[in-house]
Amino acid sequence: MPMKKFINKPENLTTELLEGYCAAFPDRVKLVSEKIVMRAKPKAPDKVAILTIGGAGHEPALSGFVGKGLLDASVVGDIFAAPGAPKVIEAMRLLKRDAGILFVVLNHAGDVMSGNMAMEMAKQEGIRVKMILTHEDIAPGANAPVEDRRGLVGCIPLYKVAGAAAEAGKSLDEVYAIADRFNNNMATLAVALKPASHPQSGQEIFSLADDEMEIGMGQHGEAGTGKSKMMSADETAVKMLTQLLAAVKAKKGDKLHVMINGAGATTQMELFIILRKVKMHLEANRMKLAHALVGEYLTVQEMGGFQMFVAKLDRELLKLLKKPSNAPYWVTR
Repeated sequence: MPMKKFINKPENLTTELLEGYCAAFPDRVKLVSEKIVMRAKPKAPDKVAILTIGGAGHEPALSGFVGKGLLDASVVGDIFAAPGAPKVIEAMRLLKRDAGILFVVLNHAGDVMSGNMAMEMAKQEGIRVKMILTHEDIAPGANAPVEDRRGLVGCIPLYKVAGAAAEAGKSLDEVYAIADRFNNNMATLAVALKPASHPQSGQEIFSLADDEMEIGMGQHGEAGTGKSKMMSADETAVKMLTQLLAAVKAKKGDKLHVMINGAGATTQMELFIILRKVKMHLEANRMKLAHALVGEYLTVQEMGGFQMFVAKLDRELLKLLKKPSNAPYWVTR
């Protein structure tokens, strides 16, 4: 079946979507040098900057979270592809400051390679930057080596706690320590019901039968923990949540942040039904749903399914999650 998408030339997809995105929010973001999205009103140079990188095709992530209280800049690659190191170091030069830069990278091979190369360049140029790698996907196992665990939607609440700490004037070491604490207490699982297509080629990026689902699916259709027959919302929620709670070592009395992140073609109705069961299960186990987000934050084109994210919170992390922010896709007042 031919691809049906409102696009122009496939090779211009990333440039055109970023031009449109920045045109929609000109008071909050601006496009610099084609594929760098920055805050329209820069943060004071005496505060730590927060930078991230990633491929296009996952909108609103990652550039949707550039704004006050979150990211200072996002470097965008082509569809499902990491940006090159030259573009990353260009963004670092734009953000260079005595306070330093926290550089958040999701654990995918291309992003890690570009990130490491840019870090070497930054060191040679005297740019003060610390890199943190998100790796919260537990599909390979909660205790699997870091290099085998993908970075999924957990980067977004990590931007929030790090961004809030930076806005408060904390040092680079302090911002890094907060982000690292959050990073070490979070976990994500994805479930897929139907595939997405690559918008440049029209090819489906994986396949599932009409009566199948797969838990543990990656952001680009990477294999999960195995296909199964369709389960109900409640069955799916409990199966995923049980694994996530074990991964973060949650116990009675803990306060948790939960995100139900739609993959692109799952209705809000379904996502809210999932969260309903999550709350019921937590309460039954005497845990508290202290902060929740439901919606599309990091998508995979028209993939059917969602990512369930859980983070264990202490008092400081919960406070930072609730601090004011004004990015196009995360506004907190």
